Amino acid sequence: MDYETISADAFGRSLRGIGLNLLVRNVGAEVAFLTTVFGFSAHQPTNDFAIMRLGDVVLQIHSDCTYHANPLLDLLPENPPRGAGIEIRLYDVDPDEAAAQATALGYVILQPPTNKPHGLREAYILCENGYAWVPSRPKSEASD
Repeated sequence: MDYETISADAFGRSLRGIGLNLLVRNVGAEVAFLTTVFGFSAHQPTNDFAIMRLGDVVLQIHSDCTYHANPLLDLLPENPPRGAGIEIRLYDVDPDEAAAQATALGYVILQPPTNKPHGLREAYILCENGYAWVPSRPKSEASD
């Protein structure tokens, strides 16, 4: 699929399985965060919308104004953080590299890269919209 040229109608009709749409105050800032910290690619980014891709993972970012007729908009808090209670897990992203990038850019590290008993090394990084992004990879045998 060519994410650069696909129409909104064709893109919508192609979606299957579970979808992830994130409402954000500033699409450009969220695109910069996702591309710089985690290596996402951005497709058709505008002030109101972007298709984001990381490997086989595709998600959408929408500005608040695009949800003007959506019932979810009335539930958004006036003050951040917005994303409390959701973890967005990126299983094929190096947590050490992502945390270093996020730290250099001034993002909040909720938990530095840590080896967990469930077999993963992961970090918790908070974006400016309050979503907890969790880059993780299987921990090495030597670190058990």
